Amino acid sequence: MSIPGDEDLEQLRAYLLRYATLQLRDPAVAEDVVQETLLAALNARSKFSAKSAYKTWIVGILKHKIIDTARKKSREQPLTMEEEEPDAELIEALFDANGGWRQIPSAWGNPEKSFEDRRFWETLERCLEAMPARTARGFIMREVMGLTSDEICKDLAITPTNLWVMLHRARLSLRECLDAKWFGKPRI
Repeated sequence: MSIPGDEDLEQLRAYLLRYATLQLRDPAVAEDVVQETLLAALNARSKFSAKSAYKTWIVGILKHKIIDTARKKSREQPLTMEEEEPDAELIEALFDANGGWRQIPSAWGNPEKSFEDRRFWETLERCLEAMPARTARGFIMREVMGLTSDEICKDLAITPTNLWVMLHRARLSLRECLDAKWFGKPRI
């Protein structure tokens, strides 16, 4: 069984905390979720079969804890109109009246290379933090956590059409933010 030592566990804890903070947008809640995850992993360590990496196994536990927390949070807080309004300024700046691009998006070269750069991930986190919380959460649930549309719609209490619009807006917003803050080619 390949369970990390104290130094590796501290690095793993820092990774889990960044992951949870990005998803939950509340450092205190993220800290609680990470602590619950580590406790659950400790209590279930005999169930770890080493069929995957320990980090993969514990991130799986964290994902479930985040989903549980997000469900609880969505039941306790009413939606605000601000989060549901479209980003009309961005859409108007990017598209003409016929729905075509005002300016063709720039090529990003080799974006896979950016994935290896820690600063890229920090920039991506800042771009996600600039979005409405539910939009960012829906995007992360779909693109990072790999949840299905049905799972996301259930967790966020939205329709599939709302999810599609939310993901579309998130992608547009991320494209613009990454163009401006990472690839250095702002269009608007």
